[in-house]
Amino acid sequence: QVQLVESGGGLVQPGDSLRLSCVASGLPFGDYAMAWFRRAPGKEREFVATVSSNRASTLHADSVKGRFTILTTSAKNTVYLQMNALKSEDTAVYYCAATRMLGLSRYESEYNIWGQGTQVTVSS
Repeated sequence: QVQLVESGGGLVQPGDSLRLSCVASGLPFGDYAMAWFRRAPGKEREFVATVSSNRASTLHADSVKGRFTILTTSAKNTVYLQMNALKSEDTAVYYCAATRMLGLSRYESEYNIWGQGTQVTVSS
């Protein structure tokens, strides 16, 4: 069974850090590009970051560039999202996604495997 399971969300204060994890099972992890998307309350789901299937390239949304970093650990079939200097506007449900497409994509329509999401709330 192909599955992506996110964890690590929670309630933090502005300026804090948080690391999200996404464990992939039932798929050849090294064949898939991995990504993080998020959906804030009342908004469309948006791209956050992606890493290519060969793990050589990454792409981050402008809104998180310099604060968030996408990382992978092939030995654990896990992709992480390291989030630093969190802001209230980062509050959202964060989703992990996977695709066999080559290269880097910020378009959710190109991802065919999704996790259930993990809630991140940034509030003082």
